[in-house]
Amino acid sequence: MTATEELHMPVARTCPFSQPEQYVRMREESALTRVRIPGGKEAWVASRHEEARQILGDRRFSSDRFLPNFPFLAEGGAAILTNTKQKAMIGMDAPEHGEARRAVLGEFTVKRVEAMRPRIQEIVDGLIDELLAGPKPADLVEKLSLPVPSLVICELLGVPYTDHDYFQERTMALIRRSTSVEDRIKASAELREYLSGLVAAKEKAPSDDLLGRQIVKRREEGTYDHDAMIGLAFLLLVAGHETTANMISLGTIGLLENPGQRATIEADPGKTLLAVEELLRYFTIVEGATARVATEDVEIGGVTIKAGEGVLVLGYAANWDPEVFESPEKLDLERGARHHVAFGFGPHQCLGQNLARMELQIVFDTLFRRVPTLTCMLPADELPVKKDATIFGLYQLPVTW
Repeated sequence: MTATEELHMPVARTCPFSQPEQYVRMREESALTRVRIPGGKEAWVASRHEEARQILGDRRFSSDRFLPNFPFLAEGGAAILTNTKQKAMIGMDAPEHGEARRAVLGEFTVKRVEAMRPRIQEIVDGLIDELLAGPKPADLVEKLSLPVPSLVICELLGVPYTDHDYFQERTMALIRRSTSVEDRIKASAELREYLSGLVAAKEKAPSDDLLGRQIVKRREEGTYDHDAMIGLAFLLLVAGHETTANMISLGTIGLLENPGQRATIEADPGKTLLAVEELLRYFTIVEGATARVATEDVEIGGVTIKAGEGVLVLGYAANWDPEVFESPEKLDLERGARHHVAFGFGPHQCLGQNLARMELQIVFDTLFRRVPTLTCMLPADELPVKKDATIFGLYQLPVTW
């Protein structure tokens, strides 16, 4: 299918419980579709589950954001790279990517993340205490969805939580579609400058947190690089709180709107992890991180993607592929949707997925156990949504109990 004025990316999501019609149409008509992206370039879009996994698992598709036709979903994506001195891990290919990922992988093993469970539980309990002690109604995004992952990632990295307003403002400027190119570049530069100071302080006195441990480890190995550590901190800070915050908000709406499904995990908390997988599939927060460029001609789904052409993998569309997930529009917490691509797939699959799963499990178990009468003040289709954000979430989630 050739690009037309109608087929542009990105597409705004306007309702938590339905996909954009363009996604449905693209998936039904072809394995791959040509679309127009910000800046006027064309790119391929993969909207089916099988082709999505093929592309994300194929090393002939590069994650290098410095390539000429890399398909950025946000205006000015390429311009931001002028402020970076090194590639971030998310933009590396093998073998460089494997080396960078292995260097930090130990911080995100199941065992390491499990050791964080008591502290995450403490954070969630404390925030719910404050919610219950405060006025009704309350904004769940402000009181729970944002603070939980922000506190967790700050403690993990060793970032002062008192600075969370600063980095959240700049993170939102980076992911919001309406942000001008100039403001996007400014936000990126300011965040990197802040993190450079933080890393410099840890270089002088390494602390017992992820950044401090990485500094010590890499110095011992003779591989330490200040700019590389800034890039790691930038990636983990930006990716580690906004996505999980949106999943907490949307997952809560999903459970409130489906009381029969919620009763499943209330009756058996052991099923919450299974429920988290379905919620991840159903809402699929991240799409922009699954962009690639073909490094040689590759045939996918009967279509030849030529060397140098950009490809966008729409995880949200792939996770609603009826050929893989029966009645995908139905939220089924016992579906067993572990093969979703909400965390991506292949070499670049989300590094922090174990941590995200644990945060969601603890939040949903604790919230509905401690606040069984929680009620959303507005119908789901009337909630104020971030219609201009590349990562879909909510400005507000007014609740009472």
